[in-house]
Amino acid sequence: MVEADEPGAGEPAPGGPRARGTRARRSKAPAPEAGGPDTGVPEAGVSKGAPEAGAPEAGAPETAGPEAARPAGARPRRVARMGGSSSAAGPPKPPRPPRKRAARKAAADRPAPLLRTTDRLVLPPHPALHIPDTKIALSTASVYPETTTVAFELAAKLGYDGVEVMVWNDPVSQDLDALRALSDKHQLPILAVHAPCLLITQRVWGTDPWTKLVRARAAAETLGADTVVVHPPFRWQRQYAREFVRGVNRMAGETEVRFAVENMYPWRYRDREMLAYAPGWDVTEEEYRHFTIDLSHVSTSRIDAFEMVDRMGDRLAHIHLADGSGSGKDEHLIPGRGSQPCAELLERLARTGFGGHVVLEVNTRRSGSPAEREADLAEALAFTRLHLATPARVR
Repeated sequence: MVEADEPGAGEPAPGGPRARGTRARRSKAPAPEAGGPDTGVPEAGVSKGAPEAGAPEAGAPETAGPEAARPAGARPRRVARMGGSSSAAGPPKPPRPPRKRAARKAAADRPAPLLRTTDRLVLPPHPALHIPDTKIALSTASVYPETTTVAFELAAKLGYDGVEVMVWNDPVSQDLDALRALSDKHQLPILAVHAPCLLITQRVWGTDPWTKLVRARAAAETLGADTVVVHPPFRWQRQYAREFVRGVNRMAGETEVRFAVENMYPWRYRDREMLAYAPGWDVTEEEYRHFTIDLSHVSTSRIDAFEMVDRMGDRLAHIHLADGSGSGKDEHLIPGRGSQPCAELLERLARTGFGGHVVLEVNTRRSGSPAEREADLAEALAFTRLHLATPARVR
């Protein structure tokens, strides 16, 4: 449609006088019929500013009749054409879009995407892939300083297989009834309980370290978790440290729950190193029944991840997946953003039939917004699903 203020608007057609009411009729021209939007772009073969349909062509005599007297905005009459068919005057209608049923069938015939990033992140089944039954869980520590409730919401939204509960200062993390309600609401199992053994949780569940482990074991048994993650004692917890190896193994023999002792790291400040844990930060030096390996701690320790995995052997029961760059700080980066062999370790776990859980324990405190935190946790899950698979054996 030509606007009234464009060059040529209201000018007479070549070879004929100006028709009365041209401007009025153009400003009140009927909207395009259903089937295509009014884009303002001329149709093929029609240039902008060309005479409208019904105007006399150049050199043709002007004809008078009923069409010239039709009121503005009136629908054009249907005229008979050769062959007995009739149609409305004007350009032909564009083709109709495909029907909904055909569109749905076409969508169903398309192959599934490798990763669904808008809903639950899963690998579709494929005969060339072997995907183990290993569960991928989200640690509630990954949303700090947000709450345990937020962690359950994000884990369910993104498609994690379960949750590891870090027992800390958040009252919900200490309340078994509240945790069971969150698990039921989001249909997410609690796969592990992390005992409150951090510096910031020294007074959570009391101050006696053995009481903390007893309550962590009871929480795991009540909530259906099969693993309690525990750190070795701080060096200043002297009595607890002297009894730790023997005491943890004794508690593990009294339950089906595994006590998986986690590797730590030396504390560093500039060129100084402090041994903060006893019996030591390298848990493979002791005869624990089960281990947790944390790749961020491996990075801070500046040791080889696969050498530690080899020393753990069949006692490796739990993975804290995070990356690191070798800094003196415990970074807990999103997997793939540091220098640790996160992908290679996942592929090895898939190939060797690892029977434990892989838990994303990453730092999102620097996320600029809730949406950015969600994107980071989605990326971490996508990375883990992608690499926790191996080619199927060809028979």
